[in-house]
Amino acid sequence: MEFSELIQLLAIAIASATPLIFACIGETITERAGVINLSADGTILLSAMTGFAAARASNSVLVGLIAAGLIGGIIALIVAYGAITLRQSQIAIGFVLALLGADLSSFLGSPVVLVEGPSVPHFAIPILKDIPIIGEIFFNADPLVYSSYLLIIVSWWYFYRSRSGLTLRAIGEQPAAAFARGVNVVQMRYVYTILGGVLMGLAGAAFSLDVKPGWTHRHTAGYGWIALAIVIFGGWNPLRVAIGAYLFGILQSLSSKAQNVIDFIPTQVFPILPFVLMIVVLVLTSGTWLERALSFLPQNTRRSILRTVQTPPPAALGRPFEQD
Repeated sequence: MEFSELIQLLAIAIASATPLIFACIGETITERAGVINLSADGTILLSAMTGFAAARASNSVLVGLIAAGLIGGIIALIVAYGAITLRQSQIAIGFVLALLGADLSSFLGSPVVLVEGPSVPHFAIPILKDIPIIGEIFFNADPLVYSSYLLIIVSWWYFYRSRSGLTLRAIGEQPAAAFARGVNVVQMRYVYTILGGVLMGLAGAAFSLDVKPGWTHRHTAGYGWIALAIVIFGGWNPLRVAIGAYLFGILQSLSSKAQNVIDFIPTQVFPILPFVLMIVVLVLTSGTWLERALSFLPQNTRRSILRTVQTPPPAALGRPFEQD
């Protein structure tokens, strides 16, 4: 592979990871607040269909993005009501909504299957695009890709450098203590769950209006589950989650390249290879076996590696909170 081809491959990988960035950070925000939203796959599918249909009907990408975000927010509101107010199983609610969203996207999206529609226009940033290597990889894309960079930076700063971010982490770790300090835990969990849902909705629109323009049945099937896995892999940290999303994008680009080079492997293997590898990475970075595998290292070194690789979930994740 020539150097120019490698740069192009990385640029494609970064751009193709944009929907996952939105979805993963949306789920990270939700889970940091103590709520599990397993509807990600159905939310992304239904939002992708809605965003494309709305953009096509209005001939406006912005309208499509807004419509997709609303769909994501509405589904998240249902999750929040069932999980926070009714105190029902968050896993069951999310799983049912994932299936419902997927089926609704196929049923309601039939009129717009394989039809032409608008897409996010390309916009290379002047001056920055001319920076050797970096400019071609990061700044020769479109506004949606650039907004994903901003989302990573802002979410990390919000989590770890703002008082509100401290409160967000508190309601996912110690909601009783946060409530004792005057935080309305229920209200905040609603806000962050809906915000996470809106970002998932934008992830769907990023697929159908940018990465894979158009709509077909099961257009983004499987990406919601990958997003959930990446959140765990990233340890609920926006920067690490973003790295996981970009890693998946690189795996996708490499599998597409390998499909043209390696002709003795069935072509059906390559599209699913990134999904399999991502799950393998998740398994390899979790569980007690990793600690045993590193037992030959000095104790301090082993602990440092385990703290970096294995991050426990928020302590109150998935647990209902009774606010008296």
